[in-house]
Amino acid sequence: MKICMVGAGYVGLVTGVCFANMGNEVWCVDVDEVKINNLKAAILPIYEPGLRELVESNLKEGRLHFSTDITQGIEDALFCFIAVGTPPLEDGSANLSHIFAAARTIGQHMNQYLIVVTKSTVPVGTTEKVRDIIRQELNVRGRDDVGFDVVSNPEFLKEGAAVEDFMRPDRVVIGTENKGTAELMKQLYKPFVRNQNPILIMDTKSAEIAKYAANAMLATRISFMNEIAQLCDTVGGDIVNIRMAMATDQRIGKQFLYAGAGYGGSCFPKDVMELIHTGNKNGLDMAIATAVHTVNERQKHYLVDMIKKRFGENLSGIRFAVWGLAFKPQTDDMREAPSIIILQSLIKMGAKIVAFDPQAMEQAQRVFENYADSIQYVDTMMDAVNAVDALVLITDWQQFRQPDFSDMKKRMRQLVVFDGRNQYEFDEMKLYGFEYYCIGRNCWKI
Repeated sequence: MKICMVGAGYVGLVTGVCFANMGNEVWCVDVDEVKINNLKAAILPIYEPGLRELVESNLKEGRLHFSTDITQGIEDALFCFIAVGTPPLEDGSANLSHIFAAARTIGQHMNQYLIVVTKSTVPVGTTEKVRDIIRQELNVRGRDDVGFDVVSNPEFLKEGAAVEDFMRPDRVVIGTENKGTAELMKQLYKPFVRNQNPILIMDTKSAEIAKYAANAMLATRISFMNEIAQLCDTVGGDIVNIRMAMATDQRIGKQFLYAGAGYGGSCFPKDVMELIHTGNKNGLDMAIATAVHTVNERQKHYLVDMIKKRFGENLSGIRFAVWGLAFKPQTDDMREAPSIIILQSLIKMGAKIVAFDPQAMEQAQRVFENYADSIQYVDTMMDAVNAVDALVLITDWQQFRQPDFSDMKKRMRQLVVFDGRNQYEFDEMKLYGFEYYCIGRNCWKI
């Protein structure tokens, strides 16, 4: 089948490449000419494990195409996915201008039956608005004879594991009231569910809400554990022991029970805020979602509070090594990363930063452009700890889990570690002579 993907960003690129890898002809269309030219040369705008190899192989075999011309993409295509950005506005609502622009462009150029699929995360009711825009554009052209349907098919991709998530999904959610369209969508996804994981057919509005509900639930678990971690640091207790006690309860399970420096990225913060906005717009106080957001914003300052208690609020002359800048490992994504608040806070108090991240250095330099005089970026994690007064671990990349502590002792000016991901053990840190601060393990008092 021929598939057009409007938007060659994170979701569109992963989705398009994975469809191509199953033998489909895929055209990824984007208005960014530089991005498209780079993609034709297999130069990717994002880091995602396994993605570059799939792009290279499918380009070579002629199944994957990149273009700025949507006419090439939708000509003779059966499916056209909309996978453009929906960044948050100041009030927390999703900016749907790119979605609606894509719908208008599709309506202006389609000439045969087309199933238009909203892959981007969009508020409830958006799919119907996309339908109306396409119909209006066809009416303007006098092409009421061209049939189409619009489907909600939200993505459930974890950054750092997106290719695996798409190739072996836990479930595929399809929102449509048309049984024929549902069958065509099931055929498209059939190669991805050979392990019998379900394809869930439901009404469009349920599909739209399902994505927000899933992300808000996961964000809730994270914020709840962070709040319990702060309780441990106040009254005693160890969040690691508490997590194990909770995780062995089959009603709760093991996932998303780790305390840390707060969640970030392109999904959880944005989706929680949009859920709050949708409720407020319709007269419903989304109290739980609001609390989740409040706790998460507070948690992003938690490491800073530790540092201030140890070093004071005047950090002039203090050098901090920072391990990890991306919002999570296996990605270069800096959107809403806890590192942003942490580094900005330290710099405003006079600190100097020596930073390392395996993938996010280039992105970080853009994010911290206004703080360039206060941040030094180095090539290795051990280079970062040279002559520093403390190490701050923010992102739990695997290579940070078992560092050479003996070498670190020789390099660091003061042996102080602030562990925002609870990677290390008290006894080991004490054995090496480190002053160790972590989250929810009663190693400091609020």
